[in-house]
Amino acid sequence: MSITVPYVRCQVLAFLIGSVSLAVPGGGELCAQTPEAPVSWARAMDQAPDWYGSSEAVRIADNLLLYQHPNGGWGKNIDMAQPLDEAGRARVRAESDTVETLIDNGATHTQVAYLARVYSATGQERFRAAFERGFDFLLEAEYDRGGWPMIYPLKSGYYEHITFNDNSMIGVMRLLRDAAAGGTPYGFVDAARRDRASAAVDRGLRVILDAQIVVDGVRTAWCAQHDAVDLQPRPARTYELVSLSGGESVGIVEYLMEIERPSDEVIAAIEGAVRWLNAVKLTGIAVETLRDPALPRGYDRVVVENPDAPPLWARFYEIGTNRPMFVGRDGIVRDRLADIEHERRVGYSYLGTWPARMLETTYPAWRARLGRGG
Repeated sequence: MSITVPYVRCQVLAFLIGSVSLAVPGGGELCAQTPEAPVSWARAMDQAPDWYGSSEAVRIADNLLLYQHPNGGWGKNIDMAQPLDEAGRARVRAESDTVETLIDNGATHTQVAYLARVYSATGQERFRAAFERGFDFLLEAEYDRGGWPMIYPLKSGYYEHITFNDNSMIGVMRLLRDAAAGGTPYGFVDAARRDRASAAVDRGLRVILDAQIVVDGVRTAWCAQHDAVDLQPRPARTYELVSLSGGESVGIVEYLMEIERPSDEVIAAIEGAVRWLNAVKLTGIAVETLRDPALPRGYDRVVVENPDAPPLWARFYEIGTNRPMFVGRDGIVRDRLADIEHERRVGYSYLGTWPARMLETTYPAWRARLGRGG
């Protein structure tokens, strides 16, 4: 007889054990399992397509089932790929219904996308069931007019705002868009869910276009979070004030550029945001990290003059003036990174190159695709 050993890497060996051969699904040779290097959750979505049928991928998917809240969502900032012993599995099961379920920092939409890949590669029904619970959670969490809060079920405070911060809403939109299209690895998604996802994406796009901040009749960018009712920009933590975002706005524009046949309104939103990003870039400066053993983390982050440095953008700009904003935990706006406390200087990204690749590469390619010149 023949025993098939799935989800392992195989080598052809001329070997028989009595009358029993070990076979791979496509042949009659011995299947020898080779140890697979552990993959962190941060890298779990970066693997080659055939990896998602491996024993390591299945192990991680089973972890996700343990971490999944009964409502279908997941928490954040957990390495869900970390191997668990029986005590660890019991602990995760016991705590799974106590975590906040949300879309921040890649939570939930990343787990749902991962389960789709593993189910498509293995056909194991428990992964499809968990995918559907997570998918339905995201559909339920959308506001009636469109857009997603950071935390669902709703939690009072800034968590209720429509959340672009850390590409949260854009991550959900990409997942639902791809599932609605029914391509790999979402070919198994039923028609009813695809239809609901398509409608959710349409509402989300409407929110994006309506939330774009207009100053003196000119389209600019977006705040990291917007009111769920009137779509006005809203603050979050004490150092995240109402502002134009030089970071989160990039993910929004990139998403809009992915629309195959953009409307005139979508094109206008992209062009307005790109013009604004080009207008507010900061030149002649660089951010350097300086070692200083006397400081709590052993280093400091400082802005220095450097005429040869590539452009930088501020995370926050004042609406109307485009003044870069540096805000510490006291909530006071200052003009220089050096003027806020050390803990925030080194613990948060106030300056970065977020739009650079998009402006240099993605945007010209998008214009060329639409026949709009270089």
